[in-house]
Amino acid sequence: MAIARLHDGPLDGQILPLEDLEQDRLIAPYGATQVIYRRGAAEASNTGASDGPTEVGFWFVESSDDISPSDD
Repeated sequence: MAIARLHDGPLDGQILPLEDLEQDRLIAPYGATQVIYRRGAAEASNTGASDGPTEVGFWFVESSDDISPSDD
């Protein structure tokens, strides 16, 4: 199993399952829009057999619509 650790943007700090370890872009739903994260230049970490799930960093690029805080 591999995970994507998200940096910056509205999902900063979140982790999501990563289906393909070679994936270079991640699109995630965010309210009524989508946010796009791109894989960073660093290599995957925790790639050994006994050091936990493989982790890849993804950084916020853009959203498909403007993101504005709710009035709730």
